Amino acid sequence: MSTYSRPRPLAGGSRHHVERAEAALIGHYARLVRLAYLTLPPALGRHRRVLAAHATVQRSLRGVRRGRREPALPAQRGESSSDYAWVRLRVLRGALAEGTRPGWWPPRLSARAALPLRLPAVLGLRLFPRAGGAGELALDQALSEVRPEVRAAFALLLLDGLPSEAVRAVLMQADGRDPGGAVRAAERLRSAHEDAEALLRSEEFDPCTVHTRPTDLIRRRRRARFVAMTGALAVLTCTALAVTSGPPDRGRTPAPVAGRGSAAVVDPARLVRGGHGRWADTSRVDFTVWPARGSRAGDRALLGRALGAWASPAGDVTVSVASSTTAVPPSAPARLLYAGEADGDAVVLLHDGQRLARYTEPGPGGGGRALDLARADDADVTSAAAVALTRGGGAARYLTAPWIAAASTRDLLDPDAPARELEVAADGVTPAVPRPVAGGGCGKSWPALQLRSSRRIVERHSFLVTDLGDLSPVHLTYTPPPGRGAPARQPREATSGPALVSWARSACLLRGMRGTGVRAVNDWAFAEQDLPEEAGPAVWTCTRVDTWRGPGDVLVRFRPPARALTAPGTVVARRADTAACGRFGQHMVAQARWRAPSGRWYVLAAGSRAVTRIETAGSVRKTSAGTTLAVPAGREAPVAVSGLTRDGDTLRALGAG
Repeated sequence: MSTYSRPRPLAGGSRHHVERAEAALIGHYARLVRLAYLTLPPALGRHRRVLAAHATVQRSLRGVRRGRREPALPAQRGESSSDYAWVRLRVLRGALAEGTRPGWWPPRLSARAALPLRLPAVLGLRLFPRAGGAGELALDQALSEVRPEVRAAFALLLLDGLPSEAVRAVLMQADGRDPGGAVRAAERLRSAHEDAEALLRSEEFDPCTVHTRPTDLIRRRRRARFVAMTGALAVLTCTALAVTSGPPDRGRTPAPVAGRGSAAVVDPARLVRGGHGRWADTSRVDFTVWPARGSRAGDRALLGRALGAWASPAGDVTVSVASSTTAVPPSAPARLLYAGEADGDAVVLLHDGQRLARYTEPGPGGGGRALDLARADDADVTSAAAVALTRGGGAARYLTAPWIAAASTRDLLDPDAPARELEVAADGVTPAVPRPVAGGGCGKSWPALQLRSSRRIVERHSFLVTDLGDLSPVHLTYTPPPGRGAPARQPREATSGPALVSWARSACLLRGMRGTGVRAVNDWAFAEQDLPEEAGPAVWTCTRVDTWRGPGDVLVRFRPPARALTAPGTVVARRADTAACGRFGQHMVAQARWRAPSGRWYVLAAGSRAVTRIETAGSVRKTSAGTTLAVPAGREAPVAVSGLTRDGDTLRALGAG
């Protein structure tokens, strides 16, 4: 039988001030509420559990008098300070205690049930976290079948990154039943769910990012005289905190944050600095392995001003926030990626695990300071390959990732022109290179960067990115048309001859995507069709735009034979927030109206490689075996097209009918 010894107190007998405890609670509010939410019994229901989690955290300092010194909690291994750990213990005790009380919240407030109202309270609304996918649902079901101590241990292991012995210590301090058994059960639960940490950090388990729905409106109307009391909506105040205050980088412990003016967040000495060779010795190739580079990486005054601008922007700082990004301060010390001079400006580049922050301090006579923020969560070897340091005069200067071995530029509108190699500085900064023209036009060229990764991480991996106005350039990929008898084709790098020709026809579509938080764009030639009346071959293309926030948009184009190599064709369909043309929408059918050289109008349709039959309904009825169809029809004749896949699924065609 294993034994457990209580941890020793901190050296010197350190004690907590109530003010420090309050600061730790405020700085880690969203994190503590998530812990309480996971620990509380799921039988409460999602609405009552959300409110109970907020109440548990907000009441965790109840009975602690200001000015009184409280006994310290022994610091656990991995904790940089016991402030947060002490507050976490009180929250955990409260959540475990609430879990043993029947009926935390009265099911119905009425004149007969005059029970005391526990704050925060919301009357007339039901609150619940956003629903996740199948993985989150399976994990939620598994958590509902274990006792509260197991759920608490699971959260401490995955969210706080504590080792098993430290989790047992915390559960014992919180008066939990069988701490050792709870930790073992939590470890089994972690091994049973792939990517358990990412699932637990999702919005499924986030009681600070909630949806609202009304209660029974008819019943409320009947009982209006009984529900005149007002409710406090304080539970929603942490939503802005929690949207992007995500987990810190793996491998380092989060520091306690005491609000916007936290010394930990604005202290240059607390910045995380990566080693110069770490990127080659890890399976996670993203911003978390970038080293600190630049001639002013040791300039503490500059770094302090950059951190202060992020934590609490002054009046002379212009803050620019990319689409779907929030401007809240980081919840822990950020990672320093770069600090140096570029085009006469001092530039500092920071990363907090979820976002990039670029601080620009112009030289004499250069105007005010600027802070640009953009999402960078789940970046990879391509989407973390470069960051724009400066822009101006139709050109941009980039900082390339440490794994980029070579860089060149090319014109997407001239696929036959060779790439032009760039002289990249030792610290990874490129010379000023042309960027796509701003405004509504496409221009005579569309510059793109062609980057090649080091052989230390991948063999001969070249890829294209282009500047659409955000901090990170957009990754461009290409999916070739289906081959006869070939397996399904996946997106690949857009550096081959056919890929460059395809992007020569699609580049001008990118002008409408500037500043919209685009992460990657894939050009998929999903079908080829021989046109009626021997008019030649046509190509059907679906261009998918994936954003940093997750959802993607698609544009479907039909391109008949054209004299110009870069003729884009006709956009026949647009869809927003769709899975089409992506990993979870690999089959599709599209339709278009086409006028033959003879003047006759046709309805054309084409499907991806899994489509075995296409049929029309409406004013024209026809069925065609295979992946394409062409049928004469009047220009205004209503025609609906659908396709059937080899698996028996019916697909409704995208495009005008």
